[in-house]
Amino acid sequence: MHAFAYSEGYSHLDEHSERYPGRATERGTMAADDPSGRDDRGPAAGGPAPATLGFDTSVAHPARIWDYFLGGKDNFAADRLAAQGVLEVMPTMAMVARAGRAFLAAAVHYLATSGGVSQFLDIGTGLPTANNTHEVAQRANQQARIVYVDNDPIVLSHARALLTSGPDGKTAYVDADIRDTDRILAEAARTLDFSQPVAVMLLAVLHFVPDADDPYKITSRVLEALPSGSFLALSHASSDIETGLVAAGTERYNERSAVPITPRTRAQVTRFFDGLDIVEPGVVPLGHWHPGPLQQFDSPGLPTYCAVGRKP
Repeated sequence: MHAFAYSEGYSHLDEHSERYPGRATERGTMAADDPSGRDDRGPAAGGPAPATLGFDTSVAHPARIWDYFLGGKDNFAADRLAAQGVLEVMPTMAMVARAGRAFLAAAVHYLATSGGVSQFLDIGTGLPTANNTHEVAQRANQQARIVYVDNDPIVLSHARALLTSGPDGKTAYVDADIRDTDRILAEAARTLDFSQPVAVMLLAVLHFVPDADDPYKITSRVLEALPSGSFLALSHASSDIETGLVAAGTERYNERSAVPITPRTRAQVTRFFDGLDIVEPGVVPLGHWHPGPLQQFDSPGLPTYCAVGRKP
């Protein structure tokens, strides 16, 4: 089986492109008059971001670097320089970014159907695109409620694109750091009913939390506030797949990004699911996840682990 078999059915990422005056990509958009997406005009439909948001465009930032990996236009020269440095030594990063979006769509669809979940807490949202969490969830369940959490000013500037719920569901946005779990839970409780199961989405975000800040405490604190039947969907950069390339890419990334990255081993990533029942196929490389038993693939997978777990 091909490594990206699970993404079939989720690759139509241009169906909501009318929201932006350009072509939708996996995350962000490309300017209509600049198909490379690499001009220096910054975000917001080819124009400069509002100065009042106060983000520093001279320093590379994770959400904008990720946007570049995906071919988007919501990035600046510093972000592009950082991303290009990583791609020089780790050219699979663009594929990792695209596969990450496919995992989001597949996991949310599974959770909203087989998982029976109608509430989602998406922490570390990133820049919006087609197939955002609420779009996938509400296609399966029109009454789904979604709370997005991020603390990047450029994500906040695009938050209106995440607040386009169908009439029967609801979306909300919380401006908070992932470490501020008390605030996240308090704000999310205004939209979500914590007496009912919630799916927590932590995709490509916990590797930005260093060991000194105890990333495991973050997941345990959030999950302990949720009832039985809740889920954790997680993806995390690996340190034990394509070890040499990942080490070189991590060094390049951390030289220029405002927020360094800490890749972890499979055992370390699995620890985030302590106390949970991990859904088959378990903790697997990105590109190998699909609901059901582990299958044989014709590639070793990409250097990121992903999994879904259920709170018993």
